[in-house]
Parts: sequence; C-alpha cells; structure tokens
Amino acid sequence: MDNELCKTLNLRFPLIQAPMAGVSTPELAAAVSNAGALGSIGVGASTPQQAEAMIRQSLALTSGPLNVNVFCHAPAQRDAQRESAWIARFDERFRRFDAAPPAELSEIYQTFCGNDAMLEVLLATRPAAVSFHFGLPSADFIRRLKSQGIVTLATATSPEEAQVIEAAGIDFIVAQGIEAGGHRGIFNPRAEDRALSTFTLVQAIRQVSRLPVIAAGGVMDGAGIAAMMTLGVTGVQLGTAFVLCPESAANAAYRQLMKSAQSASTVMTAAISGRPARCITNDFCRMMQDVPVQAIPDYPLTYALGKALAGAASAKGDHGYGAQWAGQGAPLARELPAAELVNALVAEWQAAEDLTMG
Repeated sequence: MDNELCKTLNLRFPLIQAPMAGVSTPELAAAVSNAGALGSIGVGASTPQQAEAMIRQSLALTSGPLNVNVFCHAPAQRDAQRESAWIARFDERFRRFDAAPPAELSEIYQTFCGNDAMLEVLLATRPAAVSFHFGLPSADFIRRLKSQGIVTLATATSPEEAQVIEAAGIDFIVAQGIEAGGHRGIFNPRAEDRALSTFTLVQAIRQVSRLPVIAAGGVMDGAGIAAMMTLGVTGVQLGTAFVLCPESAANAAYRQLMKSAQSASTVMTAAISGRPARCITNDFCRMMQDVPVQAIPDYPLTYALGKALAGAASAKGDHGYGAQWAGQGAPLARELPAAELVNALVAEWQAAEDLTMG
C-alpha cells in the first residue's frame, strides 16, 4: 500500500489499535499486528520491570511491529490542603462500602519524562514504535529512541500542540478528537481545551504542520475510516472499538456496561484520575459532576483515591465507580476477536471506498 504509515512500519493496513493502558494486553496487540495493522500496549501505568515483561511478551507473540505508549505528564504539584479535602469528600462513600479512604494520596504512576529506567527498557527491547501521551519527553530522550530506529508518534489535541510535536522531530501526529475515549492527551490540563472534533482537528493540524497525521476519536467502523482518509490522514487509530475483543483486559462489569444502553452516555471528567478523560456515565461521574476543577488534585494523585473507591465498591458488588473509559462511539463496539475485527474494518473500509468511487 502506498501509504506513509504502512511504509514506515511495514503494515498491510494503516490502522492502529490504541494503547489503552489497563485494557490493552500483549495478546490484543499481537493479534492486531498479526492481522496486518499496528498493535499497541500502554505502559504508562507500569513500572519499568512490568513494562519490559509486557513488551517482551508482546514481541514473542508477533513478528509484526509493536507500538509502546508512555505518559509524559508533568509531575504532580503537591497541595496538602487540597489533597486532604479531596479525601474527606469521599469519607461517607467509603463508609457506605465498609472501607476507609486512603490516609494520603500517592503518585501511583511515574511520568516517562526523566525516567531513565523506562528509557533503558525501550532501548533494550526496541519496539517498532513508541508513542507519547500528555506531552513530550526531552529532546535527548527523543534523539536516543530515534537513534535505535524507533518510529515516534505523539498525541495532539490542538494545532498548537501539533506544532510543538513537529518542532521536536516526532515522526507522526496522532490527532485526538474530543469524541475519543479515555484520557485527553492535552499537554496542560489546566489550560483551556478547545474540544475540537476529530474531523475539525485533523483539518486544523494539516493547515499548520507538514507531518503525517493519524486520526483518533469516534471511528468505530470501515465507513468512519474511509471518511477520515478523505481528509488526507495517513492512518486511523481506534480504541473503544477494541474494548470488547476477548483479548482485551476489560473486566466483566466494564464489558457489560459497554454492551448496555448506558454506553451511549459518556462524559468528560477529571474527577476519577485528575486529568480529563471520557468515561461511560456512572455513579462516580454523577457524584462528581458539580465539583469545581480547582478542587481536584493533580494526576495521578486523584487516581490513587479513584482506584481505592472503585475497589471498595466492587468488593461489595457495586461496579459504578470504575474507570470505564469509552468514546462517543461505544454503542457501535463489536464483540469480535481482534484479528476478525481488523478484517471486518478493512472490508467495510474497502466497500465504503468502492461506493464512493462507483
């Protein structure tokens, strides 16, 4: 295929399965790569040791390319008063589940920025691609990855972020529209989010950057892929579309919610993790809908409490407090093995193109 993403990464199809930390698995990534697209794993929630094990397991399951995604968030700014007030806000809810809130909040995930141990893991395992979310690492980190022949991708939620990505020498821009599930890749979560749709964002980025663009957000089928390709993107990234695959790590409650009518209702919230993320509307989201953003501790401190509350609730059989991330297209998700889903997407895309040309 005469396509820049396919040529650069030796793909049959210019499709990427989104990394989705906590949902993506070596089995999911390998199945997608074996089917001719780009499989991804997210290691933003992993220690360097866990990341190395996941990457090596993925590489053992496929001879195809692998994308490894890392989080490049700024370290949390500690505010003892705000953090203790946040914990106190949930005291009654924890008691309802016969549990105690954490005594303090902790940084459960380390940023990739300045994380030499994680960089060494990537240099040692040499996945075909490394993608950055929430910002970019240092110029030195980028240079060292590229010196090993690793292809680099970075998420942009605005044309301004795309320009920063291009200036840093990254190879591909992932244009993440507001429809997308999970965490917004916004560089500064305290800045105004223009909340551009994928359709608008792709066009805005292509006006200001010469880098090849990958569309991400709201695409669930081949017709959606065809529509994005007409905008001149080099590839399309899909995440929510893969959550129901048997190879994903989504738990039973998450899967049940994805298959219910409730999946049509999603909301952007920072209250679960400390950063804006699109979630299927659940009890946690409803409880937090009127909380001022200034009251929310930094990512990932907030997530430490969010996970503790979800664990306490699920231990009592209440699954309404989990991080059930999903995009606006969630009702269109299909429960298919990953390879079958890739094949279905490609067949639908080709049929949509034939229709347009015919």
